[in-house]
Amino acid sequence: MLVVAVLTVGAVSVVVWTRPDVTVTGLAEDAVVSPSTLRTMAVRTGDPGAAEVLLNGEQAPVIRDGDLLRLDSPELADGAHRLEVRVPGAMAWLPGGGTSIEFTVDGTPPELALEPVKPVAPGESGELRGLARDAESVRVGGEPVPVAGDGRFSAPVDSRAGTVTVEARDAAGNTATERATVPLRHPGMRAVHLTASAWASATLRDPVLRMAREGRIDTVQLDIKDESGEVGYDSQVPLAREIGATRGLYDARAALDRLHELGVRVVGRIVVFRDPILAEASWHGGQRDRVVQTTGGQPWTGGYGEYAFTNLAHPDVRAYNIALAEEAARLGFDDILYDYIRRPDGDRSSMRFPGLEGSAADAVTGFLEETRTAVREHGTLLGASVFGIAASRPEQIAQDIPAMARHADYIAPMVYPSHWGPGEYGVADPESQPYDITARSLAHFAKLTEGRADVIPWLQAFSLRENYGPEEIRAQIRAAADNGMDSFLLWNARCRYDPAALSPGR
Repeated sequence: MLVVAVLTVGAVSVVVWTRPDVTVTGLAEDAVVSPSTLRTMAVRTGDPGAAEVLLNGEQAPVIRDGDLLRLDSPELADGAHRLEVRVPGAMAWLPGGGTSIEFTVDGTPPELALEPVKPVAPGESGELRGLARDAESVRVGGEPVPVAGDGRFSAPVDSRAGTVTVEARDAAGNTATERATVPLRHPGMRAVHLTASAWASATLRDPVLRMAREGRIDTVQLDIKDESGEVGYDSQVPLAREIGATRGLYDARAALDRLHELGVRVVGRIVVFRDPILAEASWHGGQRDRVVQTTGGQPWTGGYGEYAFTNLAHPDVRAYNIALAEEAARLGFDDILYDYIRRPDGDRSSMRFPGLEGSAADAVTGFLEETRTAVREHGTLLGASVFGIAASRPEQIAQDIPAMARHADYIAPMVYPSHWGPGEYGVADPESQPYDITARSLAHFAKLTEGRADVIPWLQAFSLRENYGPEEIRAQIRAAADNGMDSFLLWNARCRYDPAALSPGR
């Protein structure tokens, strides 16, 4: 007689059709299966050498596995199929004289789409929402979540997560996987830039501390690694010590303690790919692929110097900067703010990035993603300084703002009025119209980053062709606020700031 048995292996039920001389396991009648399922299917007969296996009426190639028969290269196209097993001389139980199973192959994974997670306040939970069409189940961070009839789902996400993996699985066992980032909502900052040398100088440091005590600022941006490639404190990162990048200009732990005692947050700035010290050491050390090169195989200069930019695609370069970021996060820096996180400006066709796969913009975005995962466990936020022109001309420096915003907690556009040309954003003379150019350029950044990351702009606190005093600085601050941006960083390369530009007591 014909016996049907149902075996449960894990969460998968397998139907076994049995007759005195034929047993087929791993494939059920009328089952919908993925192509990979057929690799687990096996046929057992009293005489494997005499059995005939057919797929859709054609003899199927099989391999012997002990006393079992398995399909050889069992990849089938999506659609309906029929498996037959015939044993000569056996009693005919089914038409055609053999065991027959009808099944359907479905190799198409569910359609999975995730909405950007809105920034979450530290210590709180956010919400991840998405759509998984044709999915039978969805897991977020390894945990199952309910799926509505139309495929929509939502799940809480922790602010400490950084990145969450979402997996959708259909009835056939096909899976689609996506990763969602969980951005942190920045607590806000009114910051000024200080180099390592400026912090070491009482002449430059003390006025900034006075501004903090008066409540004019609540954050200090202190350089970790600057444009020269120098690391301001005595870093223990092995490569920094190997190439002689550490300077010991300030004691990082002491500086952090002093500022935190004042209630001041500290943003550590790391100049990433512009790094002459690492580039020169690598070039002379025989590791030339760490350096951006000309098409002729020489170090690229572009007006920045002979050993100007390191290769954004090289794993050693990336690991070095991430190691500095991790070290700073462990020390207690509240934010890591990357600068020069881009390719060199200039003609891309004249540059060579050894080992680069895909675009330079993708490499930049991936680097941000790697860093946020590394620093998030320390509760440190991650920001990225970007060119003002990146909003409208991302290809010029490989800064794709919407993509970067998915992997940074905030974007810090350098929208200095003196750096815009006449007519940008419809502003006739940007340098003499600080409110207009700042307001219009930041509106563009707000649109590109909406729902992904905060925007905290760098504002101009220096004079170039026009004199920039308290009035011009306040005009930029007002323009940012009118775009819903109450945070800002002031840049002055000389690290001298006029306290009259900032209101006390805030």
